[in-house]
Amino acid sequence: MKVVILAGGLGTRLSEETALRPKPMVEIGGLPILWHILKGYAHHGFKEFVIALGYKGETIKDYFLHYRLRCSDLTVDLATGRHAASGTPAEDWKIQMVDTGKDTLTGGRLRRLEPLLRPLGTFMLTYGDGVANVPLPQLLEFHRRHGKRATVTAVRPPARFGTMQFDGDRVVDFKEKPQTEAGWINGGFFVFEPAVFDYLDGDQTVLEERPLERLAQAGQLMAFKHTAFWQCMDTIRDRNRLEEMWQSGQAPWKVWS
Repeated sequence: MKVVILAGGLGTRLSEETALRPKPMVEIGGLPILWHILKGYAHHGFKEFVIALGYKGETIKDYFLHYRLRCSDLTVDLATGRHAASGTPAEDWKIQMVDTGKDTLTGGRLRRLEPLLRPLGTFMLTYGDGVANVPLPQLLEFHRRHGKRATVTAVRPPARFGTMQFDGDRVVDFKEKPQTEAGWINGGFFVFEPAVFDYLDGDQTVLEERPLERLAQAGQLMAFKHTAFWQCMDTIRDRNRLEEMWQSGQAPWKVWS
């Protein structure tokens, strides 16, 4: 099953870090937060990724193009320039990196991936700037059991984010930030059926606005409620908090050994 990572935004609220690199490449413990996200999915057996690139996407391409060399023993013949990596590969992931436009919005990025994803059926999606210990197999089982077109993972962070309202597990109202009341919010970690592409228009479509609102109104958006750890990396304060967790050995999203 393919896992889509939206990794093309400008990251303006983290400009201290993103002036020279895309937000998914900001490091936690010396490794890009994007690596942490992929590592979490891979731990649960989801190892085929599609990364939707935009702002400074070449940085992400370069990182994974040379990843094997960085993580392996390396032999270089200086006379010929030939080189060979040896040892067991660090990861067995397959990653497709697709340029989806520098100024394209979240729904537009997903729409550009339609030719790749629609024929394959169910797929997962998340953002390239947040980590969590979501039990992904349970999330997928929940999605398959309810039979609707979309599942969003609902979390309870501070009240500065948007909210969702439910009838049982069915989302009946979806309001993205800003908001002032506490409640459940969109934590990413989606599961979608290909029919979600019918709700997307052009490059300026914001996934979190009309598409999810229309899915909710049609009774086709269900919520997987996650009450354990979730943290986005919107600001330098968020980044520093994640770094402190990692350095202390208390990083709840590190579900791998």
